Amino acid sequence: MAGSGSHAVAGGLARHVPVLVRRAVEWLNVLDGGLYVDGTFGAGGFSRAILATPGTRVIGIDRDQRAIAGGAALLAEASGRLELVEERFANLDEILAHEGATVDGVVFDLGVSSMQLDEAERGFSFRLDGPLDMRMGRSGPSAADVVARADERDLAAIIFTLGEERHARAIARAIGRARAEHAIDSTGMLAEIVARAVRARPGPIHPATRTFQALRIFVNDELAELAHGLAAAERVLKPDGRLVVIAFHSLEDRIVKNFLNARSRAPAASRHQPEAIAPAPTFRVLTKRPETPDEAETAANPRARSAKLRAAERTGAAAQDKSIDALLPRLTSLAAIMRGRA
Repeated sequence: MAGSGSHAVAGGLARHVPVLVRRAVEWLNVLDGGLYVDGTFGAGGFSRAILATPGTRVIGIDRDQRAIAGGAALLAEASGRLELVEERFANLDEILAHEGATVDGVVFDLGVSSMQLDEAERGFSFRLDGPLDMRMGRSGPSAADVVARADERDLAAIIFTLGEERHARAIARAIGRARAEHAIDSTGMLAEIVARAVRARPGPIHPATRTFQALRIFVNDELAELAHGLAAAERVLKPDGRLVVIAFHSLEDRIVKNFLNARSRAPAASRHQPEAIAPAPTFRVLTKRPETPDEAETAANPRARSAKLRAAERTGAAAQDKSIDALLPRLTSLAAIMRGRA
């Protein structure tokens, strides 16, 4: 599919503008004939850019059914070089099992997409009043369920840890008082409760921003998804294959940084346990510091301002079988909250 056909795949307009896409593709070192995983397909911006290289194949993964359905046109244009899978990217090694081969590159563009934010019925944003949902997929408890069932202590912990909100306790208390009177089932209702509790001065950032971010991350288990996805990428990448991750949240970026640092560290000898053999590094970090958008990209797309890109190259060492739990903050699980654990 070389020539104009390839460029047609790479072009076109999309409501979601991918951030750092050019740099991401450069770090992926896309090769003719290579197989790549776009773990967060969204509107297909990264897949388009990868498919612009003749002979490449892409497996696009997204848990959002609407994103997969929205990729129909790109799927047709790619003429067999694109496969779309409705699934969590944490399961990408299981998805790839049928390929019977490792891949040349994996890219994760984390967080919520512009499409999701701009659809009121999805409940991700307080800009447009809608049901308090926030689920990226089609199943599981919603944000309204968490707000209704979590006790104030757990709510405060979620908002403080995942939203980095210093007013978390006051917000949790305000939610507790409000839900005792009526169900909190809309984005507008929750935003108003938070705004009254915080009493922030007028500014460019709405006082409910961090609370909404925290609930979204919690409902979708985004941090565990990321940690498991990184480990899965380690298992499916071939030697010299590239991993590129774009994060928009400090907790996400910290998980990526810590994972890559741990997996790129040379084995250290121990005089106390000389018989213990540390695992060989599985990655070589390519970005010593994360890359960020330039002024032009930030001006064209304000949502790009917090983006950080990290890239690494797979070594020939066997994937490490280490628990990823240490990468994650300790919080009461969503399942425990829905079971009524206080």
